Amino acid sequence: MTTGRTDSAAAPSLAVRRGRLLSVLAGLSGAAPLATDMYVPALPEMARSLSTDTSGAQVSLTGFLAGMIVGQLMLGPLSDASGRRPVLLSGTVGFAALSVACVLAPTVVILDIARFGQGIAGAAGIVVARAVVTDIFDDHEIAGVYSRLGAITAAAPVLAPLAGGALLLIMPWRGVFLVLAVVGLLLAVGVWRWIPESVPPSARRPGGIAAGLRSIGTLAARGAVLAPVAALAFGGAAVFAYIAGTTFVFQEIYHLTATAASLVYGVNAIGNMLGSLAYGRLVRHRPPETLLCASAAAALAGPVLLVPVAVTVGSPIIWTWLCLLLSLTAFGVFFPAVVTIAQQRGRSAPGATSALLGGGQFLLGATVSPIVGLSGATSPAPMATVMAVALAAAVLAAVATARGRNPRPPGVV
Repeated sequence: MTTGRTDSAAAPSLAVRRGRLLSVLAGLSGAAPLATDMYVPALPEMARSLSTDTSGAQVSLTGFLAGMIVGQLMLGPLSDASGRRPVLLSGTVGFAALSVACVLAPTVVILDIARFGQGIAGAAGIVVARAVVTDIFDDHEIAGVYSRLGAITAAAPVLAPLAGGALLLIMPWRGVFLVLAVVGLLLAVGVWRWIPESVPPSARRPGGIAAGLRSIGTLAARGAVLAPVAALAFGGAAVFAYIAGTTFVFQEIYHLTATAASLVYGVNAIGNMLGSLAYGRLVRHRPPETLLCASAAAALAGPVLLVPVAVTVGSPIIWTWLCLLLSLTAFGVFFPAVVTIAQQRGRSAPGATSALLGGGQFLLGATVSPIVGLSGATSPAPMATVMAVALAAAVLAAVATARGRNPRPPGVV
């Protein structure tokens, strides 16, 4: 009887601890996407406030993405050597501090520097949260945990622009970064209280960042891994071209308010989420390589349909929106398919494979973001052209990935 009462009392405590752990991990996974998308509706106002142009404002997005690249490559291996909690605590506190620096930035140059640092700090949540899940949960639980964390990451692009647009109704653009600072502090408290150290000293790997980079180099030399990495990099470039350009397109060309533009952005992101849900069903019947090629082609169709209309007769808002929605929905299938393939082929070093995927994705994204703004905000054609070029390359990489497929039964992922 006593034992039964003890077990009954302990069960809720375990459930509560697990719920807190997963909540903090979900927040860590979503912080960087939130920081990427939440301030997008404020880009035009920010450009005017800091006396810069469209391209100059988008450099702050590039700086953040560049920081994400550096952070992923550095902090994942570092957490293997020094433990998860020190990296997570440093990352969340640094994210909060650098968000405050963005609030106080007097010039666009200072803002760009702060955004770069914010990207490095934000990368800790993405890279180390995945590692914590691997450390704590067994093989029977890990897929479900990653699924829930993935849903949070997918929800961030839906909620962030809407939240950013709502905040702009009551405060200037600097207020968005103040909210991000509060998010960072809350995550730091959550890590301190509810994230255990999941790598004991005896299990920590020597070599640190240098050893991790060597593992990444070894994987990059394998064509079977490099092909899906390239596909993700080019697909990511198209997404970041969309992120950098869509607000200017709908606000400056079609004269929507910040709130209305955020609604458009959110609907497109919902399409992305629905695509991700569809992938979970489709992969039961089709190999991920097939879904990768089909979704890459569907994503390419959006800008290919948009560019000639925009260049010749001028694209009406509904046509622009529908073409972008087609691409974003296809991306929902594309991204989980390519990650599934790459992680399967890089099982010998899953952490290094994840860093290689993320580094390539954000590297090209950081490169193309300012290019979108170079032609100004007079037509959706520049944004759509950059997307089309990147997605054409993604289709070629997807085909190369499919040709390197190892035979296995459909639906085994």
